[in-house]
Amino acid sequence: MDFFKYIHAVGTGLKGNRDLSFDEAKDMMQQVLNQSVPSEQIAAFLLGWRLKPETTEEFRGAIAACDEHITKSEIKNSLELGYPFDGKAKNPYIFPLVAKALEKQNLKLVIIGDEKQPAKDGITIKEIVSQIKLHPNIHYFDRKEFFNKLHKLTEIRNRLGLRSGFNTIEKLPGVAKSEYAIIGVFHKPYVKKYAQIFSDRYKKFALIQGNEGTPELFSKGRLWMVENEDVQEYIIDPEYFGIHYKKSWDKISLEESSQQLHSPSDEFLKLARLNAAVYLFVTQNAPTIEDAYDMLS
Repeated sequence: MDFFKYIHAVGTGLKGNRDLSFDEAKDMMQQVLNQSVPSEQIAAFLLGWRLKPETTEEFRGAIAACDEHITKSEIKNSLELGYPFDGKAKNPYIFPLVAKALEKQNLKLVIIGDEKQPAKDGITIKEIVSQIKLHPNIHYFDRKEFFNKLHKLTEIRNRLGLRSGFNTIEKLPGVAKSEYAIIGVFHKPYVKKYAQIFSDRYKKFALIQGNEGTPELFSKGRLWMVENEDVQEYIIDPEYFGIHYKKSWDKISLEESSQQLHSPSDEFLKLARLNAAVYLFVTQNAPTIEDAYDMLS
């Protein structure tokens, strides 16, 4: 279908805009991934789509197109972690220490990395992975290898310099065929949207108010467990577990982030244990987060 039809659907203002059908969104995404239309038209669509804004049906159609280009490798007993691709700017990643806390448990962590995407200028998963040795129960997938068509859109996205619908749909590609997944959210209104997009792709799907939009809990926040249409909310407070880690509000360098992983404080290690407990609870390996935390002590 003529791609300009899709630009017209999202870029003509309140009176002229309309939502795309599932099939239209899938066709749109196929053309974008194949870059069969000029980069200017791709950027124009992404901007208009964001402002319209996007619908659940459109996201699902776009994800269906992505599925046809992803090379998957099954990792049994795994939890897929949905990180944003614009990185973390003010705090270190904790997933390497979480993996170490889980080393005696039958649970593998799946993480995905790529070059930095808009809009936050943070440290990416890919950069961290280049600096440390990963624990054996972490399975890292580089998007350049398993989903090269989306990787190749990095330059266009960085030229646009703004968040787009890609920032929503790219976090959980299902590359390891994991039965479980957890994704970070900033605000509660996104819970329903993410649940509608992703929950039927996993046996158990969870969302957490994680640090800088990641699935990493650094301070008091909420966890949402989704099953079918049912959403259960839990409050998690590190202080309840005797953890008094103070998150940073200043920009952190790659070297500083790596150093905190190589020489973690006692509070950071306890925080890693709490995150590991959350992951055990999400994957049904413990009846409660408290029980899981005790299991790991």
